Amino acid sequence: MGKNGYLPLFETRPARGLVFFRSYAASIFIGICFICFHRVSYFPVTERWVWVGMFVAELWFSFYFFITVIVKWNPVFRCTFKDRLSSRFEEEELLGVDIFVCTADPRLEPPTMVVSTVLSVMAYDYPPHKLSVYLSDDGCSDLTFYALLEASGFAQLWLPFCRKLKVEPTSPEAYFQTTPEPVDDAFMANEWLIIKKTYEDMRIRIESMTRLGKVPADIRKEHKGFDEWDFVVSRHDHPSILQILIDGRDPNAIDIEGKALPTLVYLAREKRPQIHHNFKAGALNALLELAGFDGNGGPCYIGTGCVHRRESLCGMKYSKELIVESMAMKYDRKIIEKASSIEENCKALASCTYEENTPWGKEMGVKYGCVVEDILTGICIQSRGWRSVYLTPQREAFLGMVPTTLLDTLVQHKRWAEGDFQIFLSKHCPFVYGCQNMPLKLQLSYCIYLFWVPNCFATLYYVFVPSFCLLKGISLFPKISSSWGIPYLYVIVVHRVQSLVEFVWLGGTVRGWLNEQRMWMFKRTTSYFFAAIDNILKLCGFSKSAFIITGKVADDDLNRRYEQESMEFGTSSPMFTVLATLALFNLFGLVVVGTNKAINDDARIKVFDIFGFQILLCCVLVFVNLPIYQGMFFRKDSGKIPASVTLRSIAFALLASTLAMY
Repeated sequence: MGKNGYLPLFETRPARGLVFFRSYAASIFIGICFICFHRVSYFPVTERWVWVGMFVAELWFSFYFFITVIVKWNPVFRCTFKDRLSSRFEEEELLGVDIFVCTADPRLEPPTMVVSTVLSVMAYDYPPHKLSVYLSDDGCSDLTFYALLEASGFAQLWLPFCRKLKVEPTSPEAYFQTTPEPVDDAFMANEWLIIKKTYEDMRIRIESMTRLGKVPADIRKEHKGFDEWDFVVSRHDHPSILQILIDGRDPNAIDIEGKALPTLVYLAREKRPQIHHNFKAGALNALLELAGFDGNGGPCYIGTGCVHRRESLCGMKYSKELIVESMAMKYDRKIIEKASSIEENCKALASCTYEENTPWGKEMGVKYGCVVEDILTGICIQSRGWRSVYLTPQREAFLGMVPTTLLDTLVQHKRWAEGDFQIFLSKHCPFVYGCQNMPLKLQLSYCIYLFWVPNCFATLYYVFVPSFCLLKGISLFPKISSSWGIPYLYVIVVHRVQSLVEFVWLGGTVRGWLNEQRMWMFKRTTSYFFAAIDNILKLCGFSKSAFIITGKVADDDLNRRYEQESMEFGTSSPMFTVLATLALFNLFGLVVVGTNKAINDDARIKVFDIFGFQILLCCVLVFVNLPIYQGMFFRKDSGKIPASVTLRSIAFALLASTLAMY
């Protein structure tokens, strides 16, 4: 029982199994100490720089491991009690909620997917007059506007249907794909079929329009909003477009059961070629999830699937008085201005010059100047004293799309890594900007992301140099027969076993874990490496940050391969050249050592004793790279690695092998 006799709305529970994790972390720390002692004590007379490089790489891995341990040391989980909310607050005391849905390109983010997302949030179990949904279209597409217009009409059927059947999930696309027709009630079955047919008809109309690439003139006449596109030169040159499709204050804005509908707004902020538009951050300002982090002071903001207090985004510092004051504010639903007047008056707020010489993007709202505006904004919010919590309900609160091709994933992580390292090098570094209000553990927790870029150098060294030295006959590890090999073997094996156990415990599979290990290495050797190059070029003034939209469109064959957990290559990229070259180089090294006829059986045993750890490392790398070999030599589908990438990679790997042997 809380204060004033109220039952708490949530409780905090520590994670289970912390004793085992902390024992594991302590044993790994002891193993690392032995490895460091070996590196210092057995310093070679020759080839010392290669040895030093290995030591530095291992020190970096150890440092990053300690940061990871700090994050996982005291994870907590939150459990909410939704049924107690109505007993605590009257409906009119509930806070108004604004929901932002962002899109940028109808070719990469299909309008059917976007409006299905919009319909899902409109169907939230929350007082509709307290709920407003905003679609921010950075692509300024009349196709997206048409799709939203269709959705605003379908919402009159969909929302009552969701209430009546207690629909989950409330996204119509996801619901009709996963939920069978009800068979116990003939009346409900008939209504279910009607709603499904209506949704499918709407989806077909939207998809047909998307394929056509434009909205026909007869349809444009049906809504005044299409007139706004008469002044659009291109998606990069147009005025502000703001259309209130459903005005929640209007008593006539009701569904088929006479219940009020939430407000629905379309916005495309003004863009001009000569004015920087600040990507997604600018769109969010125009409109104005993690367990370990939570235990250290609060999770970081990751851009989506989250809820903010309006005051935290408006640059205000946290105080109890501010919260009491905001809770006491009453929501006035009276219509003061007509929707058309509000549309015209608010267009200025979405102009590309409105924020000039104002605190927006600097002290207020979502921050500008960084491609990972979410992380930067979260640091600024927490540095003003606001706390965040991580909530993972049994039913997923948010569902999203992820890249289905390897290249899209690598490019996405390149952008994230580049932006994260920019934050570390800037005045907003958590150790500087957040030192007063952010706990030290939280500042260190951010390093998991901020140090993605430096990870590439240690990983590339460990992936390339041991195999290179194996071909040259240089030993970099203790002998297999030496007791000094035990710490190396223990740290590597136990660390990976713990990772597997944790992954399976959280609901994953062994195959999924193997793919995660592959992606771990692929991202470190390509995404983070190219992000490092871009950061260096940016610091030297040779390049600028660029926001790249991740594609969310996939054909049936691609989806099938994705569901089968088959990696999708399919296109030429420098990232694939790097991956394939490293994979082939390790394969060549293993083949050369394994097929050397000049080594007899006795000598082979001696060679394995001396170079055993390097050979084992090479074997592991070859196993990790199996999808690469498959994509180069065995696959025949469109997801294979292009022949041009294969030929370049073979040439580079042969050149590196030749340099190592001669």
